[in-house]
Amino acid sequence: MNLPIYRFRPKAAPEWGSGGIFGLKYHMNTLYFTLSFEAEAYFFADGKFNVYRYDLIGPEPRSGGDTYNAVEAVDDKIFFGGWVNSPARFKVVNNYGSIDFTNKYSHIHSYDIREGRVDLLWKESAGLESEWVGEVSSLIFDPVNIRLLVSRADGSRSLGVFSLDLRGSKMEVLSDKPSMKGAILGDKACFDISVGLNGIYGIQCLDLIRGKWEYVGLSEDLKDISVDGEGVLRPLQVGSIATAYGRLFIFVRGGVIVLDPSEGSEGLHFIRLYDFCRKDYGPLRTNHVVVGGGIVIPFNAYTHGILKPRSNELRSISRSINYVPTTSNLLYITPPTVRIIGSFGARITSVEHVGTELLLGCNTMANLGAEDATPYDIGERDLISIAMDNVLRSCEMPHTIKVSGSIVGSNAWGGIPINNYRRAVMHVKASRDNSLRIYEYDLGLPPTLHDTDVVDISFGRNVIDLSDYNNVVSFKFEFEDPRAEIYISLRN
Repeated sequence: MNLPIYRFRPKAAPEWGSGGIFGLKYHMNTLYFTLSFEAEAYFFADGKFNVYRYDLIGPEPRSGGDTYNAVEAVDDKIFFGGWVNSPARFKVVNNYGSIDFTNKYSHIHSYDIREGRVDLLWKESAGLESEWVGEVSSLIFDPVNIRLLVSRADGSRSLGVFSLDLRGSKMEVLSDKPSMKGAILGDKACFDISVGLNGIYGIQCLDLIRGKWEYVGLSEDLKDISVDGEGVLRPLQVGSIATAYGRLFIFVRGGVIVLDPSEGSEGLHFIRLYDFCRKDYGPLRTNHVVVGGGIVIPFNAYTHGILKPRSNELRSISRSINYVPTTSNLLYITPPTVRIIGSFGARITSVEHVGTELLLGCNTMANLGAEDATPYDIGERDLISIAMDNVLRSCEMPHTIKVSGSIVGSNAWGGIPINNYRRAVMHVKASRDNSLRIYEYDLGLPPTLHDTDVVDISFGRNVIDLSDYNNVVSFKFEFEDPRAEIYISLRN
């Protein structure tokens, strides 16, 4: 796709760090996306852009737009949601930057493709300086009741699953359990149940015909459903939810939760993927896209960060989330296999399938927290396209993973797909004698644990050949070694 604009430089938009290109949606020869934090919605058709700057929300200056890919297409309309500060209020408190939330609105708009017109369907604000209503993080179309189902989990109030008719005349609460994402599975609409910063604690499914809710609870560490038999650290933030093969795939920090509704309580599994424990590497603030019957999903290296920690607790958190163990990776999931099909920079904020290409929205900077607000977006954002034949081929580029012992401790970690590499080697520089447990498993339906091996680790340099493993591998040290340095080299 030949776009006249493909790169967006930092400019005025008061917020925390950088937003990105969100909500990529190609429908009826029109490409939509929102540029955050500038709060600009782009519609590309017939070789030109139509830009909407969220003026229906309120006066300038504005910031925000969308940071979770809340978009849906129905007939000749594109529906998009998120949040906008209008007017945005940047403030300095004790020499640290912050944002006044008084004018922060959650919103849902529609774009009429035939008429080229944007309509504001709904907006809501708490009207308070330090609290905000739940941001719109997901929109899915309910084909039975002809309405939008709306997820809201990021906020201080008005959280849960809501419904909005397509004219925007009435927003109703369907569930008061906070939800980040949702997807249609059979005759049900299924959503996560996410509680605060700790992430998902359950699944809620709405029967679209009978109007009844069903619930599935999740344990604290998911050890009881983990394929490698080990637990996972929280938080477990939800990034995207997909349906394929008659299953629900809930992508979270640390891997994916798969629900097979035909198997009841036995049909729930956690498959560890790129789990780096205290580092929030994963499919966060991004979306998935279906390609060739499989699922393409980014796992991002640098989604959140803290640049100015002013307490010991924040300094400890910043050391973990600012740590970058490897590239952002585009995964192609076609059970029982998981393949790396591309490696990129800091993060991929949105992905869409457009004809013979895969379109990616990329960013060099994280969404920051704490007291890191600035009066402008500080990221370099761009749109790139990948030919589809490259997507369906495995990535042939070398891949390196660098892990600090202080990040993983004695917890299970990894979940690295190595089946498309001929040579896989782990180098461990240890400060003590130890042992390393290696698990090999697949992402089958259902998944299978193939082997468990234990390797002795000696003080100093150790080389472990992983080339005989053919699926996904995770690891666990017997003892914590904060000074250990681990490198995994994948080559063809």
